[in-house]
Amino acid sequence: MAALTAGTKAPEFELKTLDGKSFVLREELARGPVVLAFFKVSCPVCQYAFPFLDRLERTYGHDKVRIIGVSQNDARETAAFNQEFGVTFPVLLDERSTYPISNAYGLTNVPTVFWIAQDGEIEISSVGWVKGDFEELNRRMAEAGNVPFASVFKPQEDVRDFRAG
Repeated sequence: MAALTAGTKAPEFELKTLDGKSFVLREELARGPVVLAFFKVSCPVCQYAFPFLDRLERTYGHDKVRIIGVSQNDARETAAFNQEFGVTFPVLLDERSTYPISNAYGLTNVPTVFWIAQDGEIEISSVGWVKGDFEELNRRMAEAGNVPFASVFKPQEDVRDFRAG
């Protein structure tokens, strides 16, 4: 089974954040769209992508759209990943014995990123690093916050168009 596609209803779930707080998808969607970014700490493409996701978080804040990581690792490994790669947005911990949330979303590779609209519909489903999808997330976050679009890629950076997850 491939990752859920655009046009699919996002499965409802509740998980704990890295700091032990409860996260309920429907409650977050009541505030605005959610970007769910699934990852594994040993994944080189996740290590590449997550600093860019964090730039989006720092550029647009989280008033209108929340970026939420979903780790497939334990709390200690996830905290080390967040520190090493500068992740400042909230991160949830999927249950490592069965990965119920990763499986509900049809993950076969990480990173996998979903833009979930307020009505619960998945509008973007992106597997691996796809620069065009990232640019679309950037545009949507700017629009949602009613703020000017900002480039999050630095001129000197070699940003690849695609990297398989």
